[in-house]
Amino acid sequence: MKYDLTNTDDPGTRRRLLFTILGVVVLIGVIIFALYWFLYAQYFESTDDAYVGGNIVSITNREAGTVLALHADNTQSVRRGQLLVELDPASADVAMQAAEANLARMVRQVRGNDAKASSGRAQLASARAQLAQAESNYRRRASAGIAVSGEELSNARDAVTVAKAAVSTAQGGLDQALSQVEGASVANNPDVLAAIAQLRAAAIVEGHLRLSSPVDGVIAQRTVQIGQQLAPGTPLMAVVPLSDVWIDANFKEGQLQRMRVGQPVTVSTDIYGGGVTFHGKVAGLGAGSGSAFALLPPQNASGNWIKIVQRVPVRIALDPKEVSNHPLRVGLSVAAFVDVRDTSGALVSSRIGTTTVQGEPGNTGGPAIDALIARIIAANGGGRASHP
Repeated sequence: MKYDLTNTDDPGTRRRLLFTILGVVVLIGVIIFALYWFLYAQYFESTDDAYVGGNIVSITNREAGTVLALHADNTQSVRRGQLLVELDPASADVAMQAAEANLARMVRQVRGNDAKASSGRAQLASARAQLAQAESNYRRRASAGIAVSGEELSNARDAVTVAKAAVSTAQGGLDQALSQVEGASVANNPDVLAAIAQLRAAAIVEGHLRLSSPVDGVIAQRTVQIGQQLAPGTPLMAVVPLSDVWIDANFKEGQLQRMRVGQPVTVSTDIYGGGVTFHGKVAGLGAGSGSAFALLPPQNASGNWIKIVQRVPVRIALDPKEVSNHPLRVGLSVAAFVDVRDTSGALVSSRIGTTTVQGEPGNTGGPAIDALIARIIAANGGGRASHP
């Protein structure tokens, strides 16, 4: 029996034609999917369980104080070193003045000790001269024999004893004076160094009352208000450096078989849609699954057990130029696609970690403080080079 497929008026013929077309379409789709899988898709691992990560630099005060001024607010961009918060400096200024006065007093005290050492040398020289004279008088009377009375000879002997005691006393006084100043200049004298340390400590406290941004970034989480009384360590705000962000993509454990450090990655974001694509590289694979570092890790050795596919965080470094052109915010959701064709990379990153966020250096050895110390020492007569 023959069927005329051109006769579409017959319901059976029309049904067979539709099934034939559907079968052809399905076959073509299977062929296209097989080609796509074997030639392309099997070499890529993807996940939409991925988020933008970044440093959140907390700004906290080190000293107690009252907030006098705020120079930044949420969403504002700041540069490194830009002033953010000012605290009341009244108490710190008084402590600074007291430390300056103490340094000046110590310099003068060292000069006084030096003068005592010079006086001690003179007294020792005088005592030695008197001892020499007493000994000479005693020897002269002792050689005179019966021409000198016994009482006079005894007095001469006592005078020698007194002169020796005077020499010992003068030597002791000189040694005590020299112990305060010997072997060091005014600036290196222990008492002066202690006063300098107190001055630097006061300068540190004074410097901590002006809080500056340690990095370039955007202000977030500002909680401080003008007039607020702060205790040390109070969180004031955060600075997020948007130029230094990365992707934390959580891949299933079965997707890590061919994943290596250095493999290229393509990232798409919801915030910019399909029109913007970021490129990066696998920077490293996490040291454990997310559940292993959870607050309450699973106890798989107790009770009934159900296998759950684990996810491991993978750090993806982005192209800085692309991030600069299209800034990303911390916490945004993204989709990551890793090209795993090249498996020559390492399974574990060999790069030694370094600190990427650097704060402002302390002012303990700053030129301004060093110049202030030099002026105080010079103004109080501490310009001599060294003590003998």
